[in-house]
Amino acid sequence: MARTKKPEMPDEDIVENIIDIDVEDEMRAAFLEYSYSVIYSRALPDARDGLKPVQRRILFSMDELGLTPNKNHVKSSRVVGEVMGKYHPHGDSAIYDTLVRMAQDFTMRLPLIDGHGNFGSLDQGPAASRYTEARLAPASLTLVAGLDENTVDFVPNYDDSLQQPSVLPAAFPNLLVNGASGIAVGMATNMAPHNLGEVVQAAVHLIKNPDCSLDDLMRFVPGPDLPMGGRIIGLDGIRDAYLTGRGTFRTRATATIENVTPRRKGIVVTELPYLVGPEKVIDKMKDLVGQKKLQGVSDVKDLSDRHHGLRLVIELKNGFNPEAVLEQLYKLTPMEESFGINNVALVDGQPRTLGLKELLRVYTDFRIDVVRRRTTHRLGKKEDRLHLVDGLLIAILDIDEVIQIIRSSDDSATARARLMQVFDLSEAQATYILDLQLRRLTKFSRLELEKEADELRAEIEKLRAILADVKLLHKVVCDELLAVAKEFGTPRRTVLLEGNGAQAVAKSASKSSMPLEIPDDPCWVLLSSTGLIARTTSADPLSTDGGRRKHDVVLAAARTSARGEFGVVTSAGRLFRVSALELPHLVDTHEAPVLDGGAPVAAFVDLAPGEKVLTVTSLRADSPGLALGTAAGVVKRVTTEYANKPIMEVITLKGDDAVVGAVELQTGTEELTFVTNEAQLLHFNAANVRPQGRTGGGVAGIKLGAGARAIFFGSVSRDGIVVTGAGHPSSPNGEITSLKVAPFTEFPAKGRATAGVRAHRFLRGENHLTFAWVGSAPARAADASGKAIGKLLTLDDADGKRDGSGDTAPGQIAAIGTTAPYASVAADASSAEVAEQTPVTAGDDAGDGAIGDDGNRLSLFDGDDA
Repeated sequence: MARTKKPEMPDEDIVENIIDIDVEDEMRAAFLEYSYSVIYSRALPDARDGLKPVQRRILFSMDELGLTPNKNHVKSSRVVGEVMGKYHPHGDSAIYDTLVRMAQDFTMRLPLIDGHGNFGSLDQGPAASRYTEARLAPASLTLVAGLDENTVDFVPNYDDSLQQPSVLPAAFPNLLVNGASGIAVGMATNMAPHNLGEVVQAAVHLIKNPDCSLDDLMRFVPGPDLPMGGRIIGLDGIRDAYLTGRGTFRTRATATIENVTPRRKGIVVTELPYLVGPEKVIDKMKDLVGQKKLQGVSDVKDLSDRHHGLRLVIELKNGFNPEAVLEQLYKLTPMEESFGINNVALVDGQPRTLGLKELLRVYTDFRIDVVRRRTTHRLGKKEDRLHLVDGLLIAILDIDEVIQIIRSSDDSATARARLMQVFDLSEAQATYILDLQLRRLTKFSRLELEKEADELRAEIEKLRAILADVKLLHKVVCDELLAVAKEFGTPRRTVLLEGNGAQAVAKSASKSSMPLEIPDDPCWVLLSSTGLIARTTSADPLSTDGGRRKHDVVLAAARTSARGEFGVVTSAGRLFRVSALELPHLVDTHEAPVLDGGAPVAAFVDLAPGEKVLTVTSLRADSPGLALGTAAGVVKRVTTEYANKPIMEVITLKGDDAVVGAVELQTGTEELTFVTNEAQLLHFNAANVRPQGRTGGGVAGIKLGAGARAIFFGSVSRDGIVVTGAGHPSSPNGEITSLKVAPFTEFPAKGRATAGVRAHRFLRGENHLTFAWVGSAPARAADASGKAIGKLLTLDDADGKRDGSGDTAPGQIAAIGTTAPYASVAADASSAEVAEQTPVTAGDDAGDGAIGDDGNRLSLFDGDDA
């Protein structure tokens, strides 16, 4: 059935009340009210305690909940709900984000919340509040301490149902220590963190010297101290900020250049600019490499962990200058960022831009007022207690009459009035006596009360003295500040650098003339007795001038260029071509090379089991060739035409024969020398050995007796020395029992393929040589670990006769290397040619030494002076 709609009747009771307002005025008033609310109640910190309202309410709520450092953590969501329901009527996400920030040690210099769980990182946000837990950090207790002692004013919360502090007592300058950031309406604040100890020292100095200058304060606070460390470049902007409240400075990552692998250099970043995460840097680098704006970077690895902190490894391509690549990274990536200081904070409810002195002044004045109010409160409490104790002592003196008065009174009011009349007590004292327990009426209680009264009078006198003497009040404030700094202060983390960072690894890229790629300059390749290899541009790599440290002796040196190649000769008769660019670089100090990162030679050549590296060669096209000597007494000269493959055999060995020495000839007329284990020495001119091709097996070099073998082969000039060490058959590990040093001129030359002459007369029990070396003087001896033995060996020390016996050995010599100066580096950077040089020889122990099973890089120059 259809329904009929009743006609609507006009409601005569409704009266229209339309108010005409100006839209412009309404918008202005509403916006100003909104702006004031944002500025005062949300975005800007108070200059006194350095906290925004939400931060202050979080700490106050957690203190009310009793979430002290000695209590268990509670769910963060519980804290958020408590704050939102009682004091902060805003979104829970905003409250939780603030709580998280106060718990992050990479955001705040002195965290105020002790977080448990995933509170995020620089690249990732935190877990939800239901998954994390929190409690107050120890430093927060100093911010809330004294709230119950009338130190600050309390104001109503948003619905007038509760009271909350308008500011926290703040026992340290939190605004400067932890910084602040916030965006209000028409203004913003951005303050950098500082070191607690430095800020406290400046505050104490300001209290003691109110008229001090900014320079005086900057002696204590030279600049910000960022939580992640790093470096601040240029201090002019910092001084401007400390003077006017506005300024800019640049923060730079802390990076070092290391050998990340034996063949490759890398940049290791251990500290990044403030609030810059490693993923941000990595993403930017990948974009730049993809756009071909960043050159020289081959890979980036983030090896950071909770135990070792940040470690960002940037691997570089061979041939690029690490310092120049680092300049690019500073210029193009967030490894260098600008930080703009804008010290805007609330002072007496008004936003103001403050310099360092003003910030410290506001805080110190506030802290002095807090201590004064706390002292006044404590004085009142002590006086009230003393008043009660005095009344109780009066009653105890005549306790029987007191009891009689109380028992005979009809009610407590009557008893109170009679006690006040009879004993001349105040109402508070009479009430306290009525509330007294009978067990307090003993003789011992009276003694306790008298002692308490004396202590109270002494404390009251002390508190009155503080209130009466401004200097004493200031001393209390300073002592408390210093105590907080001592308990929570940590060393400075951020390095401050003047100007454009000239003290840092790299200069400003815009002013640098450093080439990006390593130029093809002449260099030396050095091989040490413990099997380490490196390159240096030093013109005299083996010089002992300049007070050089005791070092792992250099067995061989080859002249090449930074982008050139050199050869590595092994005991198996193989030659490896290796790029000099892959080697660690020795920094030339104009006195002696200092190893930047030596590497085991085994990392550059693939050695077979038992194969040893003997020497390095320059692969010069005009070289007379390479001379090799084997344990079977075979000698071979091979021409430079051999070096045409990455790996090749330069001598064909028979049976179990092995190469015991190899040397690059400089003139082709050197004296080639063999020494056998039977103490026979033979030397002959290299011109007597006809060069052979790469596959040749060599010719007879020295005639060996039955069971004899050669233990040394090399070349030497006429001013050389001969070092031989004899051993006993039962000596362990080839121990040297006697050592002899003789001049090379003692040994006449013999024809090739002869037995030579005797080089060492054995003492009783000795029957063989365990060590032999022939080379140019002066020379350095070392043991198997590279430690120097004895002093430099010179011609003056070579006083042994040709067939004489040896003396007691100063130690177990494993290798000897010449320290005779090499020729100067050629001026032409593209040339690998060198003037006539004194060659370095290698013994049978060359390349065999303390490389270590783990392949760790060892220092080529390491140890005590010898």
